[in-house]
Amino acid sequence: MSNSADSPGTGSTGSGPVRAFRLRPVRILTAAVFALAGLLFITSFNTAKGTDIRQDASLLKLSDLIQERSRKNQGLDQSNAALRDRVESLAEGDDGSTRAQDRKLSGLEKSAGTEKVTGRAVSVTLNDAPPNATAKLPGYPEPQPDYLVIHQQDLQAVVNALWQGGARGIKVMDQRLISTSAVRCVGNTLILQGRVYSPPYKITAVGDPGRLQQALAASKAIQTYMVYVNVYGLGWKVTEDGTVTLPGYSGTVDLHYAKPAQ
Repeated sequence: MSNSADSPGTGSTGSGPVRAFRLRPVRILTAAVFALAGLLFITSFNTAKGTDIRQDASLLKLSDLIQERSRKNQGLDQSNAALRDRVESLAEGDDGSTRAQDRKLSGLEKSAGTEKVTGRAVSVTLNDAPPNATAKLPGYPEPQPDYLVIHQQDLQAVVNALWQGGARGIKVMDQRLISTSAVRCVGNTLILQGRVYSPPYKITAVGDPGRLQQALAASKAIQTYMVYVNVYGLGWKVTEDGTVTLPGYSGTVDLHYAKPAQ
């Protein structure tokens, strides 16, 4: 019969059994979780540097950045318009130009859209359909999301029709259009000359109201749009505004173009 000193798990002093120390898998996993949590806390602290991460301008939503840039562009346009008025006032005091040159310059400014234009006007307002819209007429499919929003070609169709109707000037939202203006839509927003707009979109044209409305009715593209108005409820409103003064274009007129790299 062997003594207690030879039995595993017992001490030689005779004071009773002693448990062997073992690392169980559960303990290892728990320690690893706490270590990972500590690492994430330290990383977050170093990133924030003691500030509120949500207030960091670099983490703003893209839509917020776009709106901020749009407001900045609006301020720059206003500043540019003020400087242009000052240049024109200084130029009026210069006796170096002849009356013929002044008349020619005035005609070019009117054609370029940099001067105000006053006259009878027609406005067209386009808007998205309600999000819960359904087909109002038989024989048409239930709408896809793409059917319920204003697209770039819809706005372009209205602008083109108004030009064809003899418009002397056109304003989209609060901006005057010129020959280099581009009406572009990205998703559900309009981007015009560096500024962003959401529907409803209002287009105002100065000219003969009868001719302008005839041109709108004759446009094939607008006729297609009217199908979506009648079936899915897209917004369409044409009004005669009486006498209206459109602002002159106040943005930059510099042309930007690409050229091949040498």
